[in-house]
Amino acid sequence: MYSATDVIWVLVAAILVFFMQAGFALCEAGLTRAKNTGNILMKNMMDFCIGTPCFWLIGFGIMFAGSGPLIGGFDPLIRGAYDFGTLPTWCYAIFQTVFCATAATIVSGSMAERTNFKAYCIYSAAISLVIYPISGHWIWGGGWLSALGFHDFAGSTCVHMVGGLIACLGAAMLGPRIGKYDKGGKARAIPGHNIMAMALGVFILWFCWFGFNGGSTVAMTADADMELASLVMFNTNLAAAVATVVGMIFTWIRYGKPDVSITFNAALAGLVAITAPCDCVTPVGAFFIGLIAGSLVVLSVEFFDNVAKIDDPVGAVSVHMVNGMWGTLAVGLFSNGGDGVGVGLFYGGGFKQLGIQALGIVSVAAYVLIVMFIVFKIIDKTVGLRVPAQIELDGLDIHEHGLASAYSGFAINDMTGMDMDVNENTDLGEDDYEKASRGQVDAAVKVVRQKTVVDGVYDTGMHKVSIICRLSKFDALKTALNTLGVTGITMTQVMGCGIQKGAGEKYRGVELDANLLPKVKVEVVVSKIPVDSVIEAAKKALYTGHIGDGKIFVYNVTRVVKVRTGEEDYAALQDVE
Repeated sequence: MYSATDVIWVLVAAILVFFMQAGFALCEAGLTRAKNTGNILMKNMMDFCIGTPCFWLIGFGIMFAGSGPLIGGFDPLIRGAYDFGTLPTWCYAIFQTVFCATAATIVSGSMAERTNFKAYCIYSAAISLVIYPISGHWIWGGGWLSALGFHDFAGSTCVHMVGGLIACLGAAMLGPRIGKYDKGGKARAIPGHNIMAMALGVFILWFCWFGFNGGSTVAMTADADMELASLVMFNTNLAAAVATVVGMIFTWIRYGKPDVSITFNAALAGLVAITAPCDCVTPVGAFFIGLIAGSLVVLSVEFFDNVAKIDDPVGAVSVHMVNGMWGTLAVGLFSNGGDGVGVGLFYGGGFKQLGIQALGIVSVAAYVLIVMFIVFKIIDKTVGLRVPAQIELDGLDIHEHGLASAYSGFAINDMTGMDMDVNENTDLGEDDYEKASRGQVDAAVKVVRQKTVVDGVYDTGMHKVSIICRLSKFDALKTALNTLGVTGITMTQVMGCGIQKGAGEKYRGVELDANLLPKVKVEVVVSKIPVDSVIEAAKKALYTGHIGDGKIFVYNVTRVVKVRTGEEDYAALQDVE
């Protein structure tokens, strides 16, 4: 007999797991470059939409239509009779479908920005047709690992390690993105274009993980079911929170500042790691699992970037593969024997459960890597795994999807954190404008004037003043100009360099190339207000006592036309100065 409570519980959980696609899409898009945003979003949509009919076609049958040691059976279109206790077959089928899609979507992030879209669609189908179903049968469908006592409650191995392994293999076979490594093999930082999108994606994933892990109880009727689901959710949240804090502290110590993207990766690492043991460990165990996951993800990102030379733009390999393995092993260490699981090493159970967990990791990894290597090779020899260099440089959006940009309108990227270092080339010895000599002020904020007579054209009394300065000084400059009476301002964000050295900031543990520094170009046109007053106000606002404080260009304006009224020259400027 079906249970309405259990059915509702599992269906709601399935909905939450489906919504993880949105989290992955935002996270991956944010950690990659804007020119590939549409491509990332398409991949996250299509791995679910391709995976769903593939899993329905044969995947579900391979996973659950029998209890053979290696494979379930062949039941195309799910027409056979199944017994899932208090759940109808279709309820359990949709629950497993969204899990299958999650395994497939993990791959897209690590192979982002250089993968042929046709290739992605093909290997995504392969994951849903045979990769996830067969390894899933071994663990959840009554296969040989299940018979041995292997435990993976909600998918550290079955979903995350499998997806992470494919991601690692795919990224290795593709090779790094153009520009990721210099000629000496040193990793270069390629920052993601939208950290806010990445953060929102992680929050969505964390929210949905309560359905991912909690829903895996597949029951909510008896008191024991309610108690187990509550423990699962508490452990899930605790491990993620601890991993996040550890990731922040670890990067703070290691890089001098807490790294935003890796800290958020650490949250996901904690969630992945607790997914296998969340039903059989105490909160104390969950604490230590999260603690190790938060450290492991930092070291792993550095290893794959600098040692293995596997370019993983979003850290999917470190989050899902590495911490999927760690979470699987954690069962053999921290299990207290709850939920019928073998007792772990730290609770007096010896090495038995730990050995079974290790065997599961090795066997699943061997199967996945061998089969997917063949799949990737076939794809590479037919449709091509990687896009040509020119398409990669231009961006996949325009060539693969005919999308000029995933963003419309004008956007300003705030890069105030990237600034210049004080060094022997820039320090002028006086940071107070009032005390500084004229020579020091002129050196810090250079003024370049157009000659008053050029080709017989005399000074018109109208001047365009173009000011290049630090973004952090924009508000002070704007205030100074407004105080002077200048109200018409055009501001654009630019990149530039001078003799100053770029700051040694790091992104995901890799030093940023700061040869080009973010600057602001502020342009005003004045006539009634003396141009020398504008120059002096700008100098005062921008001066800090270092070369590179700014540069001012003054141009003679020969004609101004106000479109609305037809007024010209002096009259056209009176309401915008």
